[in-house]
Amino acid sequence: MSLLLDTHVVLWWLTDDATLPDEAKARLDDDPDVYVSSATIWEVAIKESIGKLAGPDDLPEEIARSGFRQLPISFEHAATVGRLPPLHRDPFDRMLVAQARCEGLTLVTRDPQIRRYEVDILSV
Repeated sequence: MSLLLDTHVVLWWLTDDATLPDEAKARLDDDPDVYVSSATIWEVAIKESIGKLAGPDDLPEEIARSGFRQLPISFEHAATVGRLPPLHRDPFDRMLVAQARCEGLTLVTRDPQIRRYEVDILSV
């Protein structure tokens, strides 16, 4: 199964945060099909700029070093966001849901709001 990581999961992974269960860490270590969306970089950059988050200074490079695969935002992804029911107001999470649905990926998250969508979820 190919995975798409929610932003908090990426940050937990990169900082070896104990919040991310060991089973999930092992899975992310071993699975070659783990994706990180461009929306994650965008979200962290915005939250850093307004003082809501202190992410790594070299986030794109750290993600690349991790072996995770980049998932750019396509026209199809953007259009799919607009067709999602308004169950979650966070635009970054809505993009991740759209990308997971379009690409047939399982979204790795702890966000209970995302579970309301028809998308495969791996809860951590």
